[in-house]
Amino acid sequence: MSSPDASPMLASIRSLLFLLILVIVTPPFTLIFILVSLPLSLHQRHRLAMPWVRFAIWLVKHVLGIPYRLIGAGNIPPRSAIVFSKHQSAWETLVLQEVFKDAVFVWKKEIRRLPFFGWALAMTPMIEIDREAGKEAIKHLIDQGRDRLDDGYTVIIFPEGTRAPPGGKNRYKGGGALLAVATGAPVVPVALNSGEFWGRNALFKKSGLATISIGPAIDPTGLSASEVLARAETWIEAEMRRISPHLYHDKNEVAAQTAT
Repeated sequence: MSSPDASPMLASIRSLLFLLILVIVTPPFTLIFILVSLPLSLHQRHRLAMPWVRFAIWLVKHVLGIPYRLIGAGNIPPRSAIVFSKHQSAWETLVLQEVFKDAVFVWKKEIRRLPFFGWALAMTPMIEIDREAGKEAIKHLIDQGRDRLDDGYTVIIFPEGTRAPPGGKNRYKGGGALLAVATGAPVVPVALNSGEFWGRNALFKKSGLATISIGPAIDPTGLSASEVLARAETWIEAEMRRISPHLYHDKNEVAAQTAT
């Protein structure tokens, strides 16, 4: 991991410029997208949305100064898969679409209320769920997830449900594992450290080289959903300690002392 900007002033300028460009570009693009997309298929809408995604990623790399190194690219399956990713910031919702071909996310329905961005997102093949719907939400995830996988998409899920701070961890939820068992699609675990540069709801970001690490795919054949989830969680959390050891040093010492 490279060091963040030495100058807080430079980091602030980068962040404000990034925000200004997106505020100028996003509303007209999304309005045009919505109008043009109405008669198009989901695949066509997905392709039509990608220029904005690629532009936003370019801004992240060159304006914010947060490029990334990719570890384990050879672990990406040649067929449709389910990605279980660590979630620390909005950074990965953009960049993972460059790492994984034809990627769609599972997102909460409240996002569709966001002006422009949410309206456009609601017209794409992304999988929308209602977190308050309980078992119906899981059924919807499996039904829509199966359709997306059959159509050749990679389904990206944040199993912790919400963003965790660097060095932190939320409870892993089993919806994605149920989808894997129901469809037989491999699960690809992903660890990343974006939150060290782009904090949760942070206006000002820090530049630096982020890391995305992709683990070996987990074949759900013969496994229960809880076993799939446990294997993914074990790999992700162990890899987080490898790519961000400075955030876990004290915790590892406490664990070692407890064990002895």
